Amino acid sequence: MLSARQAAVSTLLKTVQSRGYSNIELDTAIKKYELTGVERSFFTALFYGVIERKITLDYIISAISSRKIEDIDAKVMTILECGVYQLRYMDKVPESAAVNESVKLCEKFYTPKNSEAFVNAVLRGYIRKKDEIAFPDKKKEPIKYLSITYSVPEWICSLWVRELGFSECEKLLDSISLTPKMTVRTNTLKTDEAALIAEFEKLGVMAKRTRFAPHGVRLLGPAPMEIISKIDGLFFVQDEASQLAGAALGAKEGDTVIDVCACPGGKSFSAALDMNDRGRVLSFDLHKNKLGLISEAAKKLGISIIETNVQNGTVPRPDMPKSDKVICDVPCSGLGVIAKKPDIRHKGEDEIKDLPALQKKILDVASSYVCAGGDIVYSTCTLRKAENEDVINDFLSTHKDFSLCPFDAGTLHSSGMITLYPHVHKTDGFFISKLHRNK
Repeated sequence: MLSARQAAVSTLLKTVQSRGYSNIELDTAIKKYELTGVERSFFTALFYGVIERKITLDYIISAISSRKIEDIDAKVMTILECGVYQLRYMDKVPESAAVNESVKLCEKFYTPKNSEAFVNAVLRGYIRKKDEIAFPDKKKEPIKYLSITYSVPEWICSLWVRELGFSECEKLLDSISLTPKMTVRTNTLKTDEAALIAEFEKLGVMAKRTRFAPHGVRLLGPAPMEIISKIDGLFFVQDEASQLAGAALGAKEGDTVIDVCACPGGKSFSAALDMNDRGRVLSFDLHKNKLGLISEAAKKLGISIIETNVQNGTVPRPDMPKSDKVICDVPCSGLGVIAKKPDIRHKGEDEIKDLPALQKKILDVASSYVCAGGDIVYSTCTLRKAENEDVINDFLSTHKDFSLCPFDAGTLHSSGMITLYPHVHKTDGFFISKLHRNK
């Protein structure tokens, strides 16, 4: 069995080498190394912390190290990142423990000769000089300042400064540095919000109603899945912003609803619950194995009207029935959920350049499934006009039979498009647009 620190270094190295998803690598490591209790919590905090703060950590190491970053062995660099993270962000870890345990890791990972002395020198150098490290000047180098301070790539900082302004961008970056509270959607087939909150409190988990979404409950403290799974079936995990997209859809009993990019299933579940499990929900996705998870979850929730099938959202399906409502939650850059998915901090701008074309194609195909008088809700979990407003405006310019449709998303009202921000609405960053097919 590895220590939490050793497991963190090992898993970080594997994640970088394989370009894997951090949440999957984390779960695999916890099982593989049999981490439990305090060790599991420490490992999780250190692993995610280094991924989230890598840009800042590397800047600090560069400022102290006698070697250039690119010349430092990958294993040694990861050990240093973990060490500096403990010293800078983990108040309960003694400085001596952070330094000494990092030095010991060099031997365990068979690092190059003299690595122990180098790691010791860098970490002790940080302790001595931490208040002297010069960060980029806010006025002279605003984008670099934001990037290093909040550990977000410069291209994202530039994008948000351009679209939101510097002040709003900094508030947004500050908000995504905080760990979000878990939010769930009440299974209204079995209970209501007040009763669900009471069930959570019986388990020692404090909770309250969401601010905007009508059926949401926000958990106020730690909520280990092994604890809240005791009331599994009374809810499913879904951020308030995503719940509001479901509310905007306005599905009702007897409707036929098509969800063109359904996985992991939250919006299909929301529609089915709003329909009181009466009508038809067709859930499509590219990945057959993920559709199986939707079916399993639906059964647990007591939902019987969801039908799943494999379908590429960019390819029209001739036998698709005309529907009253279409859910079009498209693949996106995910910039609105950086707080929950730290891997997104390390995406390159070139990785997202083709997304608007894909999104337009999916929306175009999805719109062909809407009956006259029906509605389509387009949504993303990103904060980027090229994937949001621009896609909708382009669609409307070529589809004259559609128009923006005013909607209520819980207690929020929109004339047809709305963007939710973490620092304003305390939700994921999210875009919702509702389009009506004119008769």
